[in-house]
Amino acid sequence: MTPIRKKRLMLIGLMVGAVGIAVALALTAFNDNLMYFYSPAEITAGKAPADHPIRVGGLVVKGSVARKPDGLTVAFDLTDNKDTIKINYTGILPDLFREGQGIVALGKLNDQGVFVASEVLAKHDENYMPPEVADALKTAHNEGVAQQAAKSIVQ
Repeated sequence: MTPIRKKRLMLIGLMVGAVGIAVALALTAFNDNLMYFYSPAEITAGKAPADHPIRVGGLVVKGSVARKPDGLTVAFDLTDNKDTIKINYTGILPDLFREGQGIVALGKLNDQGVFVASEVLAKHDENYMPPEVADALKTAHNEGVAQQAAKSIVQ
């Protein structure tokens, strides 16, 4: 092999290696920034990571909204009609936030299993439901109907 061919081969090998490293770094950064969606049923089942930001969606339970004296901290329950989780949020809630409303919250689970939200998003009109929330509610409803049917057969 001539010295020129050796240099070209080394240069091509270095370029392929550099591209491989760049792709690996990009995929690692992408994976670190992913924010998965979980329903309250999945969170209570322990499927959600405790140390990674996630999204959770469902309906705000009626009568569960409690505002703290500081005026910005709000605690409320979120349900998918199967399971319910507690959410704490400090900040200004969207104008469309209310009990019985479908929401999506972004944040992390703490050690006590309470979801600490950094952002709360409310649906923009009464007919719209985020697809993830609608799917979670439908799944929970179907599982609840199946459980009710199984109980009635046993009895």
